[in-house]
Amino acid sequence: MAWIAIVGIGLGVGFLAGLFGKGGSAVATPLLAAAGVPPLVALTAPLPAAIPTSLAGELAYRGSGGPDRRVLLWSAAFGVPATIAGALASRLVGGTILLRATDLLIFALGLRLTLRRRTDVPVVPMPRHPTSRLAFVATGVGLVSGLLANSGGFLLAPLYVIALRMPIKRAFATSLAVAAILAVPGTLAHWELGHLDWTVVAVFAAASVPTAFVGARVAVRTSAPRLERIYGAALVLLGPVFLALSFR
Repeated sequence: MAWIAIVGIGLGVGFLAGLFGKGGSAVATPLLAAAGVPPLVALTAPLPAAIPTSLAGELAYRGSGGPDRRVLLWSAAFGVPATIAGALASRLVGGTILLRATDLLIFALGLRLTLRRRTDVPVVPMPRHPTSRLAFVATGVGLVSGLLANSGGFLLAPLYVIALRMPIKRAFATSLAVAAILAVPGTLAHWELGHLDWTVVAVFAAASVPTAFVGARVAVRTSAPRLERIYGAALVLLGPVFLALSFR
């Protein structure tokens, strides 16, 4: 197994995870598979690694407000059982179609963020973030994260911004905290199913944790409008890349 490649991927994915408020699984899986890691290991190894990686990134946001506690609690309440259900259903449901649909959604959300009109006035969150929207976002992302063995961060952050109208840095901080929580039941379920290689997990996590903190600090110091444009452009780029890789 290409351990140097795994370390390099961990360093890069960790930085992107902190910078863009995500656990890193969606990026890590195709890269690990391309580096020669067995497909099932490449799919599941980033999930437990996302727990310390997400927490390291979230720690860097605390000086700028940190996560929205209400969104965090409701997301966990709806997302955790949905993640467990998705992980258990992964033995019965083929993930290819869902994976490709997720890649298209990532592209669409990125396009929405890139093209939407901005002003110099900070985005004002919707009053109390309606529970129905929170339930829809958390349940949907939880099911996807369980089925695809990822922590859901690539969907959580843009949906928090678009569906709940959260300021982007608060959305990133909340997404990282929720991603760490959602990764726990998914990790336990896939461990029980025998899908995890803990050596790969340890090497990948050791590389990704410190760079996640660095990436989050860069995001904190970047202006919100610029960060949103960069994030939207990244999603527009990565969506088709992931989609192309899913056909390999």
